[in-house]
Amino acid sequence: MTIQLQDLAACFEGVIPSIIATAAPDGMPNISYLSHVVLVDDERVALSNQFFSKTAANVRANPVAAVLIVTPRDGAQYQLDVTFDQSLDSGDLFDDMAVHLRATSTQMGMGGIMRLRGVDIYRVRAVRAVPSPATAVAEPSPAASLPLAAVAAATRRISEAVEVSSIVDAVLDGLHKFSHAMLLLKDPTCQRLVTIGSRGYGRSGIGSEVPVGEGVIGTAASERRPVRVSDMSRLRRFGSAVQASSSDENRTRTIALPGIPDAMSQVALPMVVHGVLRGVLFLESSKRLAFTKEDEAGLAIVAAHAAAALALAESEAGEGQPVMQPAQNNLVTRGQPFRVVHYAYDDSVFIDNEYLIKGVPGRLLTHLLRIHLREGRTEFTNREIRLSDELRLPDIKDNLETRLLLLRRRLEEKAAPVQLLRIGRGRVRLELTAPAILEEAAN
Repeated sequence: MTIQLQDLAACFEGVIPSIIATAAPDGMPNISYLSHVVLVDDERVALSNQFFSKTAANVRANPVAAVLIVTPRDGAQYQLDVTFDQSLDSGDLFDDMAVHLRATSTQMGMGGIMRLRGVDIYRVRAVRAVPSPATAVAEPSPAASLPLAAVAAATRRISEAVEVSSIVDAVLDGLHKFSHAMLLLKDPTCQRLVTIGSRGYGRSGIGSEVPVGEGVIGTAASERRPVRVSDMSRLRRFGSAVQASSSDENRTRTIALPGIPDAMSQVALPMVVHGVLRGVLFLESSKRLAFTKEDEAGLAIVAAHAAAALALAESEAGEGQPVMQPAQNNLVTRGQPFRVVHYAYDDSVFIDNEYLIKGVPGRLLTHLLRIHLREGRTEFTNREIRLSDELRLPDIKDNLETRLLLLRRRLEEKAAPVQLLRIGRGRVRLELTAPAILEEAAN
């Protein structure tokens, strides 16, 4: 039976390294391991060209080679008899392989070291199964976890959502077939992504950050291309050294990114609309080869739909109508007072010595509490928040709804004695269980 390249798709997922064998003009053989072998079409494969000068010299003199690939599901091996066709240093295929290499190299702490020099295209003349003394037990290839019907259902839920929080929930709830997922949004003031929602983790990680360009998530953001890794056992998991505890948060003022310690598969999808990066949709699994190419395509559709919905929700959030509240009816007098400390240098906020958040959301909470303590008000509008010079919001694309959502969810997660509620279009309300004592600190 003739073996087709398409039947060996799992061999090209990068789980088990491939080997290329070449020969010098004098017949001296040379063997090199390959980090990436990619299926191009029914007749061609692409090999990454990084360090192998001897291999390249042999191929220039003798364009015939053999490539050994291995099926990760059953260990079956196949030999590809190939002939060098051409080298590429640009184009979609080159960019896709370069992005994947950058993402995985930063995972291993080798960002900037492992660089793709070129992509070599080989034409496959024959495919042969390599005999084995043991019979390989074939595992069926998994079907896509996100078929077209599930994509349609997820995008429909996103379309029906009208505000940022419900859109985030619609995205994550629509991907319930995947056990671990998170959604990160781009901070318009810096090159960072902030976790705004997650599912399946022991802790939500709301407010945790990933630098653009770092790891699988950051690379998907910087390159605006999907990144899919099928076997994390060869990589150092991003953020594995970060411990998740309140004491660490209090010390570092950094919220740890959620994750599973035994992650084997990851996929990150950039969320782009009108050429602007809105965020990244990220999923992971403890199983190898958990995400198929079909899953990646379906998730890319969901991510693009979510980006458009979030942009529309921000633009239509509204300014809200001011509500005059009698100060004497809104001061909280019951319960033991709680202490809120605001550090001006990074706008970090601690409530009763527990770290809450920093940056613009920290400024927002401090601003609202300050007005509450001065005037007794608990209700506020987007318009008055935007007009406040004290907050120093960007003139364009302030992403106020997203920042308020981040603050609201972080307060909920910490079960803080002050909560932020959305009470209508463009309106929010503070709810305090006890009187607040606000302190300003320099550092």
